[in-house]
Amino acid sequence: MGTGTSQGVPVIACHCDVCTSVDERDRRLRTSALLRTDGGKNILFDIGPDFRQQMLRQHVLALDAILVTHAHRDHVAGLDDVRSFNYVQRKNMDVYLNGEAKRALLRDYAYIFARHEYPGLPEAELHEVDAPFEAADEKIIPVKAMHKDLPVLGYRIGPMAYITDANHIAPEEIAKLKGVRLLVINALRKQKHFSHFSLSEALEVVEKVAPEKAFLTHISHEMGLHADVQRELPQGVSLAYDNLEIEI
Repeated sequence: MGTGTSQGVPVIACHCDVCTSVDERDRRLRTSALLRTDGGKNILFDIGPDFRQQMLRQHVLALDAILVTHAHRDHVAGLDDVRSFNYVQRKNMDVYLNGEAKRALLRDYAYIFARHEYPGLPEAELHEVDAPFEAADEKIIPVKAMHKDLPVLGYRIGPMAYITDANHIAPEEIAKLKGVRLLVINALRKQKHFSHFSLSEALEVVEKVAPEKAFLTHISHEMGLHADVQRELPQGVSLAYDNLEIEI
């Protein structure tokens, strides 16, 4: 749904080669992904500020669960727009997240979760998770990681796993990823960063997990042109791009 950083690509007022590229793969909305299950359910990873545009662009008509990695704005700022699915589906939206993210949403979106009688506000049910759980008829395994000092969650669902905004994953959490055929993981840029995996660090995680395929997401304009970087990657690893569809 989106593969860019908090600013997206192109970045406002930037005239670098990436931000002025005519390659559609270099145009990135804020990071999010949609999983369509074999049972016909739709599970969304993160609900950022481009949520409305992403849902319309992909003609998503139903949404069964949202898995939040953490509560930074580029990952949760679209929460207000779940109201559209509330209207159509006539139920609250189930949102799964860790304790830190739950506390942040209760604070930052107090108008949603306060007791009220004002019609038309979004309706969301927050489910704090710390162990394997079930959502949209799928067994989901949370994978703990660190985004500098902030605990974040990745998620494994069967043969795939999705992790973003991490710069450290403990060995016992890496073990939860063993056996996945598809790994999606963040790689901000080539240079080291204080809170995100760099390209080389993300590739080290891929090597440890050893999936059949790996896709890199949460990509900054500082990474370089998609076509150039793709040629440098090892076999089985690709830069993700907006509107990419992968069958598992």
